[in-house]
This record gives sequence, C-alpha cells and structure tokens, in this order.
Amino acid sequence: NSDKGDGSVKYILTGEGAGTIFIIDDTTGDIHSTKSLDREQKTHYVLHAQAIDRRTNKPLEPESEFIIKVQDINDNAPKFTDGPYIVTVPE
Repeated sequence: NSDKGDGSVKYILTGEGAGTIFIIDDTTGDIHSTKSLDREQKTHYVLHAQAIDRRTNKPLEPESEFIIKVQDINDNAPKFTDGPYIVTVPE
C-alpha cells in the first residue's frame, strides 16, 4: 500500500452485490456485508477492490479479486406435511 497516512488513498469495490450486499470503507478498505447471506439463493460472490489515489484518481495497486463463498447453515425449521402422526411406544 502506497498510502503515507495522509488520507490520500480511497478504496472502491465493484462486482456482484457491490454497493448493495457488500460495502467497502473507502478509507480503510474494510469490506462488510449489509445483510445476511443465504446459500440457497447464491453460493458465492465475486468482488474486486482497488486502491485509488484521491488526488490523481489513478490506481495505486493492481485490482484485487475476492471470492466470497457462502456456507450453508440449517436455517429451515422441520416440517411435517402429512400429519397428524400417531405413535405407540411399548412399555
């Protein structure tokens, strides 16, 4: 990073969901999601981040690619569709 600590670098984010699902802090370069992700809707996102000189608006470093892989969790409650169920337990 060519930043000398004077705030002359800004970070930009492009790609799938940039600015809506994912945001970047233009000062620190930290990337955050703005909402919960669901693997059933999308398994991964491809994002690109770039450091830009605020004065010249020219890239300071080559663009970096990030692949965000969404892990699956059990987020669906169990469903019993053909109820009622009757069970006998011997004693």
